[in-house]
Amino acid sequence: MSVESRSPVTTTRPIAEPPLVAGGAPLLGHAWNLVRDPLGFLAQLRDHGDLVRIRLGPKTAYAVTAPDLAGALLKSPEYIVGGPLWDTLEVLLGKGVATSNGQLHRRQRRMMQPAFRPERIADYAKVMEEEARATAARWLPGEAVDVSAEMFRTAVRIVSRSLLEVDSIGEKADRIADSLHTVFEGLYRRMVLSVGPLYKVPTPANRRFERALADLHALVDEIVAERRGSAAAATEKDDLLAGLLTARDETGAPLTDAEIHDHVVSLVVAGAENVASTLAWTFHLLTRHPEQERRLVEEVKDVAGDRPITFGDLGRLPHTRNVVTEAMRIRPAAWIFTRRSVAETELGGYRIPANADIVYSVYAMQRDPRSFERHLEFDPDRWTPERAGDVPEFAMMPFSVGNRKCPGDHFSLAELTIILGTVVPLWRLTRVAETDSDTKVGITLHPKRLVLRADPR
Repeated sequence: MSVESRSPVTTTRPIAEPPLVAGGAPLLGHAWNLVRDPLGFLAQLRDHGDLVRIRLGPKTAYAVTAPDLAGALLKSPEYIVGGPLWDTLEVLLGKGVATSNGQLHRRQRRMMQPAFRPERIADYAKVMEEEARATAARWLPGEAVDVSAEMFRTAVRIVSRSLLEVDSIGEKADRIADSLHTVFEGLYRRMVLSVGPLYKVPTPANRRFERALADLHALVDEIVAERRGSAAAATEKDDLLAGLLTARDETGAPLTDAEIHDHVVSLVVAGAENVASTLAWTFHLLTRHPEQERRLVEEVKDVAGDRPITFGDLGRLPHTRNVVTEAMRIRPAAWIFTRRSVAETELGGYRIPANADIVYSVYAMQRDPRSFERHLEFDPDRWTPERAGDVPEFAMMPFSVGNRKCPGDHFSLAELTIILGTVVPLWRLTRVAETDSDTKVGITLHPKRLVLRADPR
């Protein structure tokens, strides 16, 4: 049955549980598949049904493979943020806007939303362009550039300058980048192999993870304490951190120190890791598709000439925006998500028990041949107005949907477009012997070693 013709949620009592996928390893179940070949395993689940059961160690989880069911899952109040991904990320993010539910989530989202109004993003755009140009200015002709590391550092600086207005940004950005790199390496195994006691064993890897996590949290406390201790900053700065420090809820209560801490961590993580991974993949894709690169350079030159890109230019850069969108489709940074059922319910005509973990992969759905013609081809023109309507609803949702849609989606899209539109017209990037564009799987996806040669245009 086609994606368009099936009703996502039935109105009658479900008659059975979803089919159980065969295979898996003793004791570990399909967690072994998720460690060994997660992308291939999640992609082939669609062959078993639109909703299936898998085993993650001793637990049974439910995997959604069809866009309409994923949309129903995300829009239904029967499911909350929870499950293996968010249980793991809570170690890093605490109870911030990304991991909280219900009234706590609504309270936190209301307090941070003003920072992402369009007029504020217009102000941030100048910082985005300045940091992108500064990054490009550091490169030397013929130099082999670690593009992933460069984009991560740039993204950390942008989120720190625009949303937090951090002093001594260079030193702090390097510390944040180093800590996050180590933390993200350790989080993925903790997600798919929920064997908490093993992670308390003082192995070298566990010690590195704990040190990096402690360093990151200490750095965030340092940033907040510096702002609290600066009388000038308290009265003069108008960034997100200032808003969090002065915000009051409907009862007049301020955010707690723990809430402010968790917000800052969430913003730095999302604003650095996801953006940097998306940019790395986009540069990689452009090295493989020089015609798309040529069109992007010509578009930017036609709109801005040799001057910096401004916020007002973004609406006149449709091809650049389509390159970003298609890169997010075929190479998403955030690739696997989980939810948890509040009570016994149903989805797609099947029974879902209370407190069940539900998994879905935007990576698998955004590469599904049922939804996308030439699904593995990098084709930015599929997002032109003439063709975008052919994509089924919920088949493409890099920022999620419903009341959990990323509050910083417009910020991120502006940042991605401005960085790409600033760097690509200045430098032609090509692969070198050290380049390894195979996928490194963690909480996010990124190239293993994206070293590219930079030559001035």
